[in-house]
Parts: sequence; structure tokens; C-alpha cells
Amino acid sequence: MKKRVFLLAILLLCGYFAVQQIAQGGQKKLGGQLDKTPNEEYRTIKVTKDQIYQGNLLLVNKEYPVHEEGIKSDVVRLSKKKGLVQGYRLLDDSIQMSESVVKVFKEMVQAAHQDNVSNFIINSGFRSMEEQEQLHHEMAEGVAMPAGFSEHNLGLALDIGSAKTKMERAPEGKWLEKNGWKYGFILRYPKDKTEITGTMSEPWHYRYVGLPHSAIIKRNNFSLEEYLAYLREQKQIAVPIDGETYKIYYYPISKETTIDVPIHNDYQISGDNMGGVIVTIFPDKLEE
Repeated sequence: MKKRVFLLAILLLCGYFAVQQIAQGGQKKLGGQLDKTPNEEYRTIKVTKDQIYQGNLLLVNKEYPVHEEGIKSDVVRLSKKKGLVQGYRLLDDSIQMSESVVKVFKEMVQAAHQDNVSNFIINSGFRSMEEQEQLHHEMAEGVAMPAGFSEHNLGLALDIGSAKTKMERAPEGKWLEKNGWKYGFILRYPKDKTEITGTMSEPWHYRYVGLPHSAIIKRNNFSLEEYLAYLREQKQIAVPIDGETYKIYYYPISKETTIDVPIHNDYQISGDNMGGVIVTIFPDKLEE
């Protein structure tokens, strides 16, 4: 319910959705030194260097490969999880995916059904290093990345198709491009970002990054590369949504450090796969 309220608020406020820098001096703040709200209680958490290579915001491309720590631990073969395969089809029985991510995907396609868009198919999900290397050798130059340099090796990316036609002209492709961000998914390789991503346009390749990051990326027409560069530059941003604020902090990490987080807020930590971590602090929990 809270998630639905959050999404509705984003839609209603889209006209003046803004990402704001919350501290000009934030660029020098490291371990444990975030802007604190008066009278708020905080706890100290430990962040190790390994955290750089874990999480939903990892950048994987020709320059930054997948680390073992970054591979999702809940990858499952979807053909053996019939309860998860509802509202869409699988190309074949070998398709694997992070269970937590595919649950969100299932929710997303069910929402699409309400808009009479219903011919989704997953053509590819998680790939082992061996599978990726084989595909790299089989495909034309530049079509499939070498093992370890593909988002498919993480478990966070999936190739989504339409059972009727190609995604660039399918209702499924148009619906996802417009609405995928509401569920934490981004179109990873848009046609206007090829020089930045270093990858040709792939209207079928979606990547899970989670909210509120997908909202910021969509609103600002960022690629993932651009968004992470923006966070590194700003160090601290706040996303005001209907009177509630989602705070996002970037920390360069060279060794084990500590960070203070509010006791009464949920938070998530993700590495960027480049030398830093992003801490997302969610608004106060609603009273039960």
C-alpha cells in the first residue's frame, strides 16, 4: 500500500518533480558524517570495501566487470517457479532470474494487463559466465559482451520481448518505456545514449535499479552512467515527493568505514562497482 501511495505521488507531482542538492559542503563528507535532522536518533553501520561490488546500482560495462560479490544470490530457474510466471511467457525452460527482481517484474506486467498490454515474454535473464562466453563467441562482433562484462551476469537485467512483434514497435515496448520506472526498471541502452553506454540501442534490455533511482533516471533522461556520475559529483541529493524526502548519499570507499543512518528509517546500500557506495534513506515509516 505504501508503495502504491509513493507511485501515485510521483505521478501527481511529475510536473515539478525535482532533484535537489541538500548540502553544498557535502562533497567532503565521508564515513558517518551526513546531514542530520535535529532530534533524530542515529545508528552507526559498518561499510566494507566489498560493498562497492554489491547492490542494485552496480555499473557493468566494457570498463567495469562483474565481481563475484555482485551476482544475485537468489537466482532461480523460472520454469520451476510456476507461481512467478504469471502474465508473461518464457522463451524456453532455461530462463533464470533473481527471484526478488522477477517478483517486481510480475507485478509490473500485471499492471500492464490493466492497460490491455499483455503479450510479454522474457527472452533472456541471468546468464552464467560460461553461457555468456559461449554467446559472445557465437554472436557477431559487438552484439554480446564477453563473460563478466554483461549485466546478464548479475541477475538484474532481462531481455523482454513481445509475443506479437519487435519491441521497438510493440505495445509492450512502448508501455515499458513509459511505465517501467514506476517499478524500478530502466531501459538500459536507449538509442540516444549509445555514445555514453558504448552499447547499441537495445529496446528489449531492461535493468532493475529500484525506486527512487529509476524515477530520477527517467525524469532527467539519464543513462545509468550519467546518473552515477551525477551522484559522485553531488555527493548528497534529496528527492522531495509529496512532503516526504528520499535522501541519497554517495561515499567514496577506499577501506572499511562507518556511516550513520536514522534509526526510524529504512535504508539500502549499493556499491557502484567503481569505488563508491550509494546509501538511500527512505522516508519515515507510516504509523500502523
